[in-house]
Amino acid sequence: MAVVFWSLITLLFLDFTGSIHAWFGWMAKIQFLPAVLALNVGVVVALIALTLLLGRVYCSVICPLGVMQDAFAWLGRRGKKRHNRYSYSPALNWLRYAVLALFVVLMVAGLSSIAIIIAPYSAYGRIVSSFLAPAYAWVNNLLAHFAERAGSYAFYETDIWLRSLSVPVIAGVTLVVLAVLSWRNGRTYCNTVCPVGTVLGFLSRYSWLKPVIDTSKCNGCGLCARRCKAACIDSKTHTIDYSRCVACMDCLDNCHQGAISYTHKADTKHIVSPESEKREESSKADLAGRRGFLSGVGAVAFAAAVKAQDKTVDGGLAVIADKKIPARKTRIVPPGAVSLRHFAQHCTGCQLCVSVCPTGVLRPSSGVMTLMQPESSYERGYCRPECTRCSDVCPAGAIHKITRAEKSSIQIGHAVWVKENCVPLTDGVECGNCARRCPVGAITMVPSDPANDESPKIPVVNDERCIGCGACENLCPSRPFSAIYVEGHENHRFI
Repeated sequence: MAVVFWSLITLLFLDFTGSIHAWFGWMAKIQFLPAVLALNVGVVVALIALTLLLGRVYCSVICPLGVMQDAFAWLGRRGKKRHNRYSYSPALNWLRYAVLALFVVLMVAGLSSIAIIIAPYSAYGRIVSSFLAPAYAWVNNLLAHFAERAGSYAFYETDIWLRSLSVPVIAGVTLVVLAVLSWRNGRTYCNTVCPVGTVLGFLSRYSWLKPVIDTSKCNGCGLCARRCKAACIDSKTHTIDYSRCVACMDCLDNCHQGAISYTHKADTKHIVSPESEKREESSKADLAGRRGFLSGVGAVAFAAAVKAQDKTVDGGLAVIADKKIPARKTRIVPPGAVSLRHFAQHCTGCQLCVSVCPTGVLRPSSGVMTLMQPESSYERGYCRPECTRCSDVCPAGAIHKITRAEKSSIQIGHAVWVKENCVPLTDGVECGNCARRCPVGAITMVPSDPANDESPKIPVVNDERCIGCGACENLCPSRPFSAIYVEGHENHRFI
């Protein structure tokens, strides 16, 4: 089940055709943090009920980052050629709850762009979109190349380009840290850092079914503790820290005495040793004191503004200068985002919408307050009125699901004309490209001199009709800056 979930969720970030999302897009929507931010009560209640019934199976099966850690741990165990590589370690509850408290404080304070760095699903999405997606696209383009030579068009080429430097840098650091922790100590991240793991760990203490050690059968070999990647089994006292147990069942598989069973603990109280009861009482008292700990909020600054853009060629001969991003006063977020505030509060920066955007309009922000959260820019394409892919796949409710009809009437910004860059005035030639390509007819060409109908025609924008799709900005022939660009709106509205 873990392999199935991991494979399909990974494909959601790799698939650029939309076929995988049509069938398995729900797998992104059942991730815990996105479901909470989307106020998806049904999913949240179902995950809580699942944890109270079976323990932290979410962490071992549904969470793709957890499955990836298991893969690293497996490689580390084989690489060192020793299978009994783990040992019990006391829970760092003070650190777990401090990280959770810090995470909540940052989210409430509007610093979600910093908090989501440690969010499990988002971290995995950034890793896949930064490293696996380019490799996947390269293989696709290679197949498309050979298929075209064979007269087949079963594959088609896609652009491979760096949308932002901040995301791969943060994803790379996250990947290295997770790989090292998993390679050496198994599920350290899940049981010490991950805020979702801490919440589910608290609930799993009260789960109906859980691994239980039968002291009448246990011979004290300690094999279960040495195989436990969560480091939660104390073989000396025959106790299991259920807040850290991820229900992987490795202890059941490796116990040669059959002393561990996955059952309801209330039915097996007679097999719990007195030492276990004393330890559990002391741990409860210790946990009660540690829950009051709240660490100071640290400020983290990230700055990365390098944009990689490919050169385009006119007819294969003349090189056309790359377009540059205009200095927008207000950033542009996708239709369905409602407002900049709503989008910032709900977006987890998982990069799923960026991965599926067919025109390359969405790319991660490099701003500190909106780090890794998608925003629109029109140097490589424009937001087509018929496309609703980003709203279809967003699992966190940052982009509400909209219809094609609704998208054509949502105003996410308005076009602004820059006289100094307009080709009819600078080069003395006719243009009108922006007016011809505007999908909502918001641009009209009028004489630059009202008293002379023969004077060069310039565009006039009807702000009431403009939806901010960026077609005019993208298709404007002016270089390096377009003569017309889109200024974002803080609050979107229907027109």
